[in-house]
Amino acid sequence: MKDSLYEIDEPRGQWLYAGEKWKENPLTRIYDKLVGNDMENFEAALALALKPQAKYLTDTELQLYARGKKIRPMMLLLSSRLFLGDGELTDKVAKACASLEMLHVATLIHDDIIDDALLRRGLMSVNAKRGTNTAILVGDMQFVQAIRTFVDAIDTQSEMGLVKVVLDTAFNICAGELDELETDPNWSYEALRQRYFEVIERKTAIMFGMACETGMSLAKAGKTETRRIGFYGRRVGRAFQIMDDLFDFLQDEKDSGKQVGVDLIKRRATLPIIYAMEELGAEHSVSRIMRGEIPAPIDLSDEIDAIMSTQAIERSYADARHEALDALEYLKHFKKNAYRDALEEIAMYTVDRKI
Repeated sequence: MKDSLYEIDEPRGQWLYAGEKWKENPLTRIYDKLVGNDMENFEAALALALKPQAKYLTDTELQLYARGKKIRPMMLLLSSRLFLGDGELTDKVAKACASLEMLHVATLIHDDIIDDALLRRGLMSVNAKRGTNTAILVGDMQFVQAIRTFVDAIDTQSEMGLVKVVLDTAFNICAGELDELETDPNWSYEALRQRYFEVIERKTAIMFGMACETGMSLAKAGKTETRRIGFYGRRVGRAFQIMDDLFDFLQDEKDSGKQVGVDLIKRRATLPIIYAMEELGAEHSVSRIMRGEIPAPIDLSDEIDAIMSTQAIERSYADARHEALDALEYLKHFKKNAYRDALEEIAMYTVDRKI
């Protein structure tokens, strides 16, 4: 396919480029054996959806798209096929995948602006490369084009409800970001944990749920099946976010693509930090940094070592694994087939990713 977003001959090459690490996980096999053609159709739809923005996008934004794992579009496709089987998917499914990926990239750009992050996926972030003002507008453009692309995919009255689902998801993502910013580390540990789960539900889990619900709905599944697969997706999303917060301490900058310990620097009350604060006590530097009593040092090694010495990592991982296992329960109501197996593998891959 010559008309490629990334100016290479075959979209499959994008997956080979990003795929070296994927040899360790099931995503490559799922791509090769189950949804390879569907994913190529999605990539083509994404290229078309980004064409109107071509004059405003640089290699920084294109690499942001190219380096993603595309796990949300993959889950949308698998959810469609879980109900539909091996039949041909309509073009609207590929467009929905493209819309979902643009919505996700928009949140990444805005996250980096809020965090003043310099790195994203191992490269300079959009705000670091192009400045905050431009990054805000580019991020907004992804949001708007995501909605436009989704609306273009809808061609029946019965599917109009999906537009509201996408709009509600975008609203909840913004609300989750605001809730996270307004979280006060001086709250009780119980209140912090409650707020944390509320935030990840709105900021992350809801998009995973929307991916699965949209895929099944576009396959003409009933409301019961659609709701059930959405519950699966949300549990996977919760597990994904908890693990992402764990990687802030467990992966180095080269692997994670962002600064180690950035959540502590930004005083972001993630689950491992909340558990560590509770165990280390109010007078430890970790707790004092989080409360704003002392600035975060340039060298965070002592604080990270302290967090690692507690049960915070194990407790957070246990919570993530609980969510992943809970996700599997919602799949048991669907017919056993290769697509259900793939969704089960993705749920467990979320918590079994190499640390």
